[in-house]
Amino acid sequence: MRTPDFVEHLTSYPATDVLVVGSGPSGIAAAIAAARAGATSVRIIDRFGFVGGNLTAGLVGPCMTSFSLDGEIQLVRGIFDEFVRRMEDSGGAIHPSRVDSGTGFAGFMVFGHERVTPFDPEAAKYVGLQMLQEAGVELMLHTFVADVVAEDRTVRGVVVANKDGLGYVPASMVIDCTGDGDVAAGAGARFAYGRESDGEVQPMTLFFRIKNVDDDAVDEYYRTHPENRFPYEDIVTAAREDGSYPIPRRGVQLFRTPEPGVWRINTTRVLGKDGTSVADLTAAEVEARHQVANLLEFFRKRLPGLENCELLDTAATIGVRETRRILGDYTLTFEDLQQGKHFDDVIAAAGYPVDIHNPTSGDGPFDDGIPPTANIYEIPYSSLTPQDLDNVLVSGRCISATHEALAAVRVMPPCFAMGEAAGVAAAWAVRDGHTVHDTDVPALQRQLLDQGAYLGPHLDSDTAPTPAGSPT
Repeated sequence: MRTPDFVEHLTSYPATDVLVVGSGPSGIAAAIAAARAGATSVRIIDRFGFVGGNLTAGLVGPCMTSFSLDGEIQLVRGIFDEFVRRMEDSGGAIHPSRVDSGTGFAGFMVFGHERVTPFDPEAAKYVGLQMLQEAGVELMLHTFVADVVAEDRTVRGVVVANKDGLGYVPASMVIDCTGDGDVAAGAGARFAYGRESDGEVQPMTLFFRIKNVDDDAVDEYYRTHPENRFPYEDIVTAAREDGSYPIPRRGVQLFRTPEPGVWRINTTRVLGKDGTSVADLTAAEVEARHQVANLLEFFRKRLPGLENCELLDTAATIGVRETRRILGDYTLTFEDLQQGKHFDDVIAAAGYPVDIHNPTSGDGPFDDGIPPTANIYEIPYSSLTPQDLDNVLVSGRCISATHEALAAVRVMPPCFAMGEAAGVAAAWAVRDGHTVHDTDVPALQRQLLDQGAYLGPHLDSDTAPTPAGSPT
């Protein structure tokens, strides 16, 4: 195969203090937090024509719990809570404090599903856009990061591709919110991939929404079949055993939305694909869309309440649960979550359990044999700082964590919390001229608490230290 040489002199965009790559939950929070923390210029890049990532393009929802595992304490607050309340004010969300597990809004799930957040993706698009613009963040949409320019442990900028062609975006600090760690890995940061035993990653899923659902009939079937661990598990099992429908999961994962008759479906499953490979992503999209057609036929023929359902929409992109995990100054482990380990550099608290979808079978989530996490566990700042880079922070599902720990912290509310911490830290690093490894963590914690964050039982607004020189 012949490989052509390619030389291009790139047009340079204006330099920015803080560059956020990816506008998903982590990216939205990181960009807003950086701008609010005083960064002179903040730019956010996204490949779509709107913000939100999995919130919007991925149709992922509801937001999994932002509360402790028992549903008693709201752990993810700050920018996430502001975002949710603004959607709620427009009729586009239900605040998690008003959502119980075991209901349709929680997918009829109980474990790990207390206090989820139903929302409308169009509300998320608009509220996210509003909050970014109000903070003064510069948007660069319809833009894909194609390469990274780095030297001496420092990212100088990124090469982007869009309708203007190829261009160069210089930046002082970069927050990698791509989910895949594209910027950090492109700059030479080491990373882990997949589970330790065989390198396999969790399967992909294409979310879709259906309308014309009989909400009462779905509720009634759930109430009258308490033996089902997952909705319609008995019907799915029968269909799989007689070979009539190759349903890829043990039940139908469906979630009621704020709009009557409209439900999200999280039931497609594509195994053995690499979310950093364009060939695998393409194959996954094709396979998942065939699964959608098969599932719709199955729903109409077999599932009470869904006899007249129609496809409302499919996600703009396949949902990827796991790819690269950048090696940071600390690697978060399942044991940390199980024990509720306290970190001196805690920057977020969460309570969502380990939600591993088996990489090589149709099982999951919450497979038997996985012990529960602590009611509240912590995420340290040092899991956001790549060992090999000085001006890059990672946030979201590419943070430094094991395969098992990532399965808990990868969901959207913790990603908001991580992004908020990364945004403040990046703005301060530019202001004070230090690396991401030299952040005044007590000052960062104090600032996050002042912004309404919760950092766990060891460090709340009443007991947090007030470090010398902390910003007011």
